[in-house]
Amino acid sequence: MKKLLAVVFIVTNIAAISSAFADPAAQPGNTSASKTAACDPYTDYKCLDVYLGDNVFNRFINYYSLEMGHAAAPSDPNAPSSHRDGWSATPQSTPPMPFTEWPYGAATPIGVTRPNSVDSPLMTAIANTSSGQWLEDNHIQIYGWVDPGFNISSNSTKPGGNAPMAYMYTPNTVQLDQSVIYIDRLPDTVQTDHIDWGMRLSGLYGENYRYTTAYGIASNQLLKDNHINGYDFPMEYGELYIPNVSEGLVLRAGRYISIPDIEAQLAPNNYMYSHSMTYSFDNYTNEGIVGSLSLTKNLMLQLGVVDGTETAIWNAGKTERNPFPNPLYPDSRFKKDPGNQPSLVACARYTWNNGNDDIYPCMDGINSGTWGYNNLQWYGFTYYHKFNDQWHLSFETYDLHQRNVPNLNNPVAAAAVANGGTPFSPEFMRANAPNAAQCKNSSDLTCTASAIGTVAYINYQVTPLDNISFRPEFYDDQEGQRTGVKTRYANFGVGWQHWLSPQIELRPEIDYDKSIDRDAFNGNSNRGIAPTKNYTMLGAMDIVIHF
Repeated sequence: MKKLLAVVFIVTNIAAISSAFADPAAQPGNTSASKTAACDPYTDYKCLDVYLGDNVFNRFINYYSLEMGHAAAPSDPNAPSSHRDGWSATPQSTPPMPFTEWPYGAATPIGVTRPNSVDSPLMTAIANTSSGQWLEDNHIQIYGWVDPGFNISSNSTKPGGNAPMAYMYTPNTVQLDQSVIYIDRLPDTVQTDHIDWGMRLSGLYGENYRYTTAYGIASNQLLKDNHINGYDFPMEYGELYIPNVSEGLVLRAGRYISIPDIEAQLAPNNYMYSHSMTYSFDNYTNEGIVGSLSLTKNLMLQLGVVDGTETAIWNAGKTERNPFPNPLYPDSRFKKDPGNQPSLVACARYTWNNGNDDIYPCMDGINSGTWGYNNLQWYGFTYYHKFNDQWHLSFETYDLHQRNVPNLNNPVAAAAVANGGTPFSPEFMRANAPNAAQCKNSSDLTCTASAIGTVAYINYQVTPLDNISFRPEFYDDQEGQRTGVKTRYANFGVGWQHWLSPQIELRPEIDYDKSIDRDAFNGNSNRGIAPTKNYTMLGAMDIVIHF
């Protein structure tokens, strides 16, 4: 309760704290008070440095103050265009939306990206230092955010009772969802006269690591120790932008967020605090190389090779001793992760009506499909439609499956799972191992486990700093392999995204999730606690503070 009151106190007072800095002339130690009193960088950009001052700390605080109540940073009238001539119009703005271009994965957006374009209080604060100038000259930015939140839930099992709802794992608690830092270099994809390069290094700490973890990358935190909070490195990649291949080609190599999806693991990239099941139980990250080619300003094709889904490339070829040979795995050794194998990524994206419509069909992680850590064979698409400046729709549907998944309804297969006879038995993963399947025919040792997900976000922009999202969803876990329970789900959420400035966002929401066929909530499989409820009613809020 004390933690909850502390978060409420911080959230309700942050606007007041920020407004206390809104008049730089009143700040102690600010020697340029008389100059800043008459300076407004939103009307005269040239006075920005006068407004901010010389001291790094003052500049940092003053920049938050400057943007408070505004929907964008002050604009430099001499800055080059951030949009290639003839390109489809940018459909959204941030705030209040989590993106400006309709999302697509595995590439920095072509035709609409300039270096040093992230609005960062930290980079602004150090801009007049030698290190800040060096970073700017080399088009490198360091920035991130902190995202704490809380939820009030009808569930009571701690930890884990809100699952299979995600990103709020434990009911009735305050948590650090994620603290994230990026080191970025964005390639200039607006220009067409030279090859450019980019990269991203990222670090994440908090409760949300349990959804980003890849097998073999600091994964013992989750798969052996089941820590509530942990760290991960969800994006570590380099990029090469080649402008004169059709309308532009981006090559990305490394670990990256999988394609496509409306949602992403990173808090600022989502409409709402919580995530849909459609997102929570599909592919999260891939490792490999992907090419994204803009054949025209409207049509983009993507093709790549990865090592499966959420599995470290160094797992390839590794084996483990099989302590319990059985009909599923009869040999003395088996692969550490059978899902780690060369896999295909292929997408097509078409935008029309000057950017008001966008469809993005994809295949992700396509290989033999054998049961692996998260070897999901993903087929689906996203669709976006802008009705007008207030209303737009984001829609996603997919079918995913894995083959040769052990059948928990078969005693031989169930014994193999329980006694160390599979790569993901408790012998090798004490916690959060991939689920087996509840197949239709109990005589089958294995079966293909499938899931169908369909989710929509219906959005209404109330003001340039406010958006309301309604999220209906249907999820069918046909063999129970994704959520751990063989059931259909009908889920509904309503969220309000309220931005105090481009740097500070509050996201309160209310959710109702229903498991139609049997109880799925208020359990914890890692502790052997069976679900006791077929619904969850939940209220929650987080605050995203950028730096």
